[in-house]
Amino acid sequence: MFAIFKTGGKQYKVQKDGVLKIEKIAGNAGDVVVFDEVILTADDKGKATVGAPLVKDVKVSAEILGQDKDDKVLVFKKKRRHNYRRKRGHRQQVTWVKVQEIGTGLTAKAGTGAKAAPKKAAAEAKETAKEAKASAKPAAAKKADKPAAKKPAAKKTPAKKTDKE
Repeated sequence: MFAIFKTGGKQYKVQKDGVLKIEKIAGNAGDVVVFDEVILTADDKGKATVGAPLVKDVKVSAEILGQDKDDKVLVFKKKRRHNYRRKRGHRQQVTWVKVQEIGTGLTAKAGTGAKAAPKKAAAEAKETAKEAKASAKPAAAKKADKPAAKKPAAKKTPAKKTDKE
C-alpha cells in the first residue's frame, strides 16, 4: 500500500517503513506526527482512491527520526561587463521521518505529535528564560554592592625633544 500526501508545499509518495526527508516540521526525535492531507492511496492489488481534493479519513502516521540541515545550495548572480558578482549559500532545514502507518483513524501517540511539541518547547523555553533572569539578577546585585575600585591615572609620556632646542 502507498499514499501520496502533501506537506510543506510539496507532495511525497510513501509506503510503510519508508524513510524520507521533508521540509522542517515542529517536533523532536521520537515524536509521532500525523499527516492528514492525503491526496491518493492505493492498496497492494492496485486499487487506487483519488481524493477531490483530499481522500477522506485517510492519514499517514510517521515518526520523526531527526532534524537536520540539507546540503548547501549556492546562489551566484552575475551581470556581465558591470563587475557585479554575488555568491550566497543556503542550507534548508529538513526533518527525517519514517512512515509507520497509512490508514483511517490514525492519531499521534499520547502526549506527542506535531501539535503538542511546539507548546511544550515554548513552555520549556519560557521556564529556562525565567530561570536565567532570576540567576542573573543576584549577580548584578552583587556587583552593584561592591564599591568600584578606581584605577590609577595613566602616566603621560614626556614630550619628545627636538634637535632645534
